[in-house]
Amino acid sequence: MTFLLVALGGAVGAPLRFLVDRWVQIRTDSVFPWGTLTVNVTGSFVLGALLGAAAGGGVPDGVVAAVGIGLCGAFTTYSTFGYETIRLATDGARRIALANALVSVAAGLTAAWLGVLLGGAAWPG
Repeated sequence: MTFLLVALGGAVGAPLRFLVDRWVQIRTDSVFPWGTLTVNVTGSFVLGALLGAAAGGGVPDGVVAAVGIGLCGAFTTYSTFGYETIRLATDGARRIALANALVSVAAGLTAAWLGVLLGGAAWPG
């Protein structure tokens, strides 16, 4: 059953990532990959909040499988982040590539941390 929940979450997360990424990126006039940054930071926050709430007993294991592993796993994209960063560097935009790497890691970790705090506060153990 867990496999099906993960697959269902992934089936929602992957197209959602594509749509959000494109929606954000076409609204910017920049080579900076704002769409990928948006999905990764948002997904990190959602996963952190979900796991913070789950630690307090507020979220069943099935929801963690479907939303945390499936949806967030398919919604976020480390491979695209890596590709876009390398592409920026090889295209001569090394400062933008470095900024992308630093901002993505810092913002993703911060979002996950805030999510855990908020999720844990909403469902204290």
